[in-house]
Amino acid sequence: MPSRKYITTAIDYPNAAPHMGHVLEKVLADVIARWYRLSGHDVRFQIGTDEHGIKIQQTAEREHLTPKALVDRNVPIFQKLYADLGISADLFIRTSDKNTHWPTVIELWKRLEKAGVLEKRTYTGLYCSGCERFMTKKDLVDGMCETHQKKPEEVKEENWFFRLSDETKWLTALLKKSYTIEPKFREAETMSLLKQGLEDVSFSRPKSSLAWGIPVPGDEEQTMYVWCDALTNYISGLGFFTDHEDRSYWDDAEVTHVIGKDIARFHALIWPAMLKHADVRTPDRLLIHGFLTSEGQKMSKSLGNVVKPDDVLAHFGGNPDPLRFYLTHEVPVGNDGDFSWKRIDELYDSKLRNQLGNMLNRALVMLQKEDTALQIQTSVDDRKATEEQWKQFKEKMDSFDLSAALQFVMDAVDSMNRAFNETAPWKQEPAAKIQTLSSCAEALRHIALMLLPFIPKTAQKISAQLGMPYTKKMLDREFVITDDMKAWGGIKDWKRVGDPSILFPPLEEK
Repeated sequence: MPSRKYITTAIDYPNAAPHMGHVLEKVLADVIARWYRLSGHDVRFQIGTDEHGIKIQQTAEREHLTPKALVDRNVPIFQKLYADLGISADLFIRTSDKNTHWPTVIELWKRLEKAGVLEKRTYTGLYCSGCERFMTKKDLVDGMCETHQKKPEEVKEENWFFRLSDETKWLTALLKKSYTIEPKFREAETMSLLKQGLEDVSFSRPKSSLAWGIPVPGDEEQTMYVWCDALTNYISGLGFFTDHEDRSYWDDAEVTHVIGKDIARFHALIWPAMLKHADVRTPDRLLIHGFLTSEGQKMSKSLGNVVKPDDVLAHFGGNPDPLRFYLTHEVPVGNDGDFSWKRIDELYDSKLRNQLGNMLNRALVMLQKEDTALQIQTSVDDRKATEEQWKQFKEKMDSFDLSAALQFVMDAVDSMNRAFNETAPWKQEPAAKIQTLSSCAEALRHIALMLLPFIPKTAQKISAQLGMPYTKKMLDREFVITDDMKAWGGIKDWKRVGDPSILFPPLEEK
């Protein structure tokens, strides 16, 4: 497995404020990026915004702004939200950035043109402004775009087209061999598209229809359409085709694109075909997530059930970890999920406050009363059990079964609570009591390390209360979970716990 990892997400469309779907994707990618770093890999994690297109142009017109003024106003809202969520991206790329993004896009277009896969022709087709793409009748349900529940308008115009129809055989072989789609059940959806046969793809729009975008080189009356512009962000952030190109995170890395199921076909079909003709290798993996509903219904302004990420953060006093925990615990990767205010409060109270926070507090309060050094017994059984625990956790994380991995950790916390109550250390003799409480502290140390990719601030707080010597470094990008850290009793210079404090306050007091 390559030691260098490149993780990307889809770039967000900033014609409106960020929504919970954006949060779901970024948290998913962030957990993976953090896990890779903690495992000792050299990681590059990129997110960003897709700032061109007709929807931006139309929104700007309605608000009496220029498109640039609109995106310059909205993009910082996305950036602040991701900072508040603890998204550990290394680069935030903007497609309106003429220095970082445009040079790669323009050069890629030239390479595709030189390869003979771009062709200008007059086209009449069905255009969905919501999706910003031309659709065929087989894409529609009862004549409507399934996503936007709108009938596409018939448009006749002269555009540049990418000859995707020639790539069916090559793409079929690629997806069966080296471009992996995860989870596996998402692969079948893409393969069915190939069996239906591919059509050529519109790669530009007339400037008269779309002025806000990158001009087609050598044809200034045409503006590049979304595919060559937006998809190229994954390599423009690496400076491809420029004098500052760094291919080490592409050619010498494992490349994973984290995206939603609605744009899977573009990443699985158009993007690799573009790269092929630009002489750039194909990424390794598409990790596809589902959609998020609200209380069992599609989020909609008309239904009044849109959940604002900032409202969720405010609900928990600005702490991002309850939301990060909820999305990872409740939404298995690839599946659709649901956001429920009732359920997130239930998880906060039961899993985080009562199980995790209470277990930590009970053990530390009793240890402080004893006022003595820890006595961690390093039996063969304890060592083997801990090795097996880390092995199972690693298997789940490495296979992107993040929900199962998090539930595995929380099951361990639940078992600790039961064992603590059954052992009743408060009834034990002093020597036995110290050993029981020391074992609890050591088990909690491992729990904190496993929780670090999911709820990093909380994991650090647990470690601080335990008095761990590595606490201050835990949120550093260079921090790695070593073999000693994963071993039972592996931290030899850890002698005493720190001061206990409430990890998760009751919601009614917030």
